[in-house]
This record gives sequence, structure tokens and C-alpha cells, in this order.
Amino acid sequence: MEAKNTSETTPKVGLNFIEAIIEEDIRNGKNDGKVYTRFPPEPNGYLHIGHAKSICLNFGIAKKYHGKTNLRFDDTNPVKEDVEYVDSIKEDIQWLGFQWHAEYYASDYFEQLYQWAIQLIEEGKAYVDDSTQEEISRQRGVPTAPGIESPYRNRSVSENLDLFQRMRQGEFPDGSRVLRAKIDMASPNMHMRDPIMYRILHAEHHRTGNQWCIYPMYDYAHGQSDSIEGITHSICTLEFEVHRPLYDWFCKALRIHHPQQIEFARLNINYTVMSKRKLLQLVQEKHVRAWDDPRMPTICGLRRRGYTPESIRNFAETIGVAKRDNVIDISLLEFCVREDLNKKALRTMAVLDPLKLIIDNYPEGQSEMLQAVNNPENKNEGVRSLPFSRELWIERSDFMEDAPKDFFRLTVGKEVRLKYAYIIKCESVEKDAEGKITAIHCTYDPQTRSGMPDSSRKVKGTIHWLSAAHCKTAEVRLFDRLFYVPNPDEVEEGKTFLDYLNPDSLQIINAFVEPMFINTNHLAHYQFERIGYFCIDKDSSAEKLVFNKTVSLKDTWTKHNK
Repeated sequence: MEAKNTSETTPKVGLNFIEAIIEEDIRNGKNDGKVYTRFPPEPNGYLHIGHAKSICLNFGIAKKYHGKTNLRFDDTNPVKEDVEYVDSIKEDIQWLGFQWHAEYYASDYFEQLYQWAIQLIEEGKAYVDDSTQEEISRQRGVPTAPGIESPYRNRSVSENLDLFQRMRQGEFPDGSRVLRAKIDMASPNMHMRDPIMYRILHAEHHRTGNQWCIYPMYDYAHGQSDSIEGITHSICTLEFEVHRPLYDWFCKALRIHHPQQIEFARLNINYTVMSKRKLLQLVQEKHVRAWDDPRMPTICGLRRRGYTPESIRNFAETIGVAKRDNVIDISLLEFCVREDLNKKALRTMAVLDPLKLIIDNYPEGQSEMLQAVNNPENKNEGVRSLPFSRELWIERSDFMEDAPKDFFRLTVGKEVRLKYAYIIKCESVEKDAEGKITAIHCTYDPQTRSGMPDSSRKVKGTIHWLSAAHCKTAEVRLFDRLFYVPNPDEVEEGKTFLDYLNPDSLQIINAFVEPMFINTNHLAHYQFERIGYFCIDKDSSAEKLVFNKTVSLKDTWTKHNK
């Protein structure tokens, strides 16, 4: 009850409610003024953007109050856990810019947890139950009516000790017995109705091998692991609020250090799913290529797509810490990465849907090197050389034969500026037998290049381009939202979340890019001028460039879906 009252403290200006709790604890000398937090993932999948919020919160709180944060793997279910996930979690945390004080595993505490279970049995606070899972579920009943006590609830201490020790020795098959805490079958909180502490599971553990065949449940292992490590503030997501009385009960019953559990609202983002089970299904059924598919909300997927640690940390700070669940618009996450990449991404030009442009009055066989700004937001990035020649590629969408008055790009008889180059005027077009435009013919004004007498002459439109003789080819992967509905978790009758997958979430095209790209490092960030932000994918090689689209220059999704 004390924790609940404290969590309702109104934070002073500039503090979120968790910081307000911690500052109150520090003022009162609680925990000797220390702040120790932990990030406790289960290694049964890859971390996603929701975990990133928790990482930023736990590590950020500890840093602010000169404390420390442990990384503890909740590895109590060997059937679903793997070293692959352990390694990926550590990589993701470090990539986000954080380093843990110490690395622990719940399996480090298996022997201590077992001894504490023995203690609870000896004190009449735990018993071995032979009931089936279905029977236990029926015994618990519903929140509005008391449950039914198990017929095994009043076994003697000696019988319980004997059975529990034999459970550990492997005498019984999976599912035949469990150890339950003896609390209150009439509690309105279902988690307090004699919860299961241990189940029998003959499975090899990724760290302890076959040493154990009984494994503690999360609700039993978690609080005690916090206690062993001296955690002061056990910060977790809101779904664990109803688990808090059980967390408190175990700590008090065992008379051990009692951390304070504080709950905050988990992160929900539209147009995606956050359930590990659903993300695993997407991977296993090959709806996406892997856990790091750039359409996935996993941290490794966001990294591969071109998101930066700074953008994710800024996103977590921007959304803040809430007490109640809400849904965040994914466009806010996209805004954060745009803001960051605008400052650091090198500019380059690329043509994704090419149309040939021929400058008839430019000398055949001639080329020249023009100067292009690498990043107008950072003058220290300098300039690059850009080859220019008679035949160019432009975006097909930058030309319209019969254009309306408000079309300020290229059309017959009108002028535009080629960025970093000259003003050109369209004179005519070439078409194939089906009437599709295959090339446009232009003339250029040689006095309009930057630094020349007429370089200041104004025209309404500017388009980008590439020299056809010098550019390189590249594979470009254009990503859109994985689901076409805002909440794929809310399904119509007879459907699953898979029915809402966006069939256009990935488009692979061949494009042209500047010739500067030679052996570029994986995940290098670029702004394709006038198009969006892109990064080099890990599939790239010296022979084949592959780019991933991170985000467009502007939020076009909202406009198109109003």
C-alpha cells in the first residue's frame, strides 16, 4: 500500500512520476540514498522499440541519480530461450549507448531460490500440488467469487519437503506436480490465489544444462532476484501492477531486502505489433526475412533500416513516462530520425525511376566536374565533385508533358534548374510505339552554372539528376509500414493480425546513384536529395550496392491516408 500511495505522488515540474518517487526516497534517506535499477529481459526473442523505452528509462534513471543498472536475463524457461537472444540483447543495449554495471542471470540464483522455497515449505507457506493445470485453473475461479482450495493444500510439511526434493531429483514427469505458495484462495487478486512457484520441466538450459529439472516461475524468481542484487527501484511495465502484491508478499515472507516495484505504461505504436509471440510468428512463417528485417519494430530491424541510437533515445525522451497505456503515432518516431539524420547524413543524388534527359547543345563527349554540398547543416563536411555530361538521368515524376499551371518541374517549353548545375529548357520528347516517353531533349544556358554571370537567374523549379555515363547502379529497398491498419491487434471475427499485413511494405527497385559509392561502410547514412534518408544495407558488396530507405523527407503517409 505504501508503494501505491507513493506512486501517486504528484511530480514537481520537470520530473516524471518515477523521478518524483525516487527523489522523495532520497530525501527520506531510503536505501541510504542509493538508486539501483535493472533491465531484466527474457532471452526468448529480439528486443523491440518497446524494450528500448524501458532500457532508456532504467539506465537513464540510474545515471541521473548516480546509481547503477544491472543487466539480468530472466532465463527461467529453457524451452524458449537461447544464447542467440542473449547476444542480440547485449548488442542492442550497447548500440543504444548504454553499458550495464554487472551482468546477471536468474539461473545464477537457482540454488538460492530453491533454498528459499524450502524455507517457505518449512514455514507452512508453500505446498506441492498434484492437480493438473486445468484443475488448478478451475480452483482459482473468478475474481468476483472465492476460489476452491486444492485437496493437496494441507499436506504436511514433511510430505511437501519430500515431494519437492524428489521433484528436483527428477522422479516425476513434466506437468505431474507443481509447488504453490499458500496465500489466499479468496483474494480478489487472482495472482494471490496460491500461485505456482515451480513447475517440472525436463529440458536442457542454455547455461545450467541438465542440472535442473524444476524451474521457478517469473513471479517467484523476479522479486527475489531483485532482492539478491540490492535493486532499490524495480521499474516495470503496467501489466505487472497486479503482480505487485505477490512481489511484495514473497519478499516479506522470506524477510529479505524488499525493492520497490513501480509500474509505467508500456510503449504501443500504431501500424505494428509488439508481442514477441507475434513477431516470432512473422519470422518463422517468413512474412518477413528475419528478426532484423527493416520492417520489424525490433531494435536490430530499426538499426538495419538506418535508425540511429540518438533518434531512438530522443523518441523515448519525447514520449515521456506515463501511468496509463496509450498509443503513440509512428510518425513521431519517424520525425525523430529525420531530425537526427538531417544533421548528420551526407547528401547525395539518386534517381529511383529514371528518365533519359539529353542536352542537345552540350558538346558530345564532354564532361565536367561540378561542386555539390555534402551537408548544408554542417559546413565542416565540405563539398564533393559531381560529374556532369550531355546525357543525364532524372526522375520520371519530375517531367510532365501536359503539365498544370502549378507544376513547377520540367515540362515542354519551360525551364528548371538542375541542382548544382545549369538552367535547362525542355524542347521535345521521344516516345516508343506504345506512346511512353523514353527521352526528353533540352537545351541549357551555359552562363547559369554557379559562379557564372547568370547563375542568379531565378526559375521556379529545381530537380536532381545524374550523369548517365558516370553513375552507378544500386538495389534500393523501399519500406513501408508492415500493416495497413493502425491497430493490427484488433482483428475482425474470423481474421488474425496476419490478414492486415501490408502487401506493399517492401518494394525492391534498381536505381542509379552517384559514382562516389565505393566500398561504403554498412549503415552509413545518406540523404538522397529530394527523396529521403537511406543507409547502406549489410547485403552490399563492392560489386553490388544495396540501400535501405529509412524514412522520407516529409511525412507523406498521414497526407495520403486522411
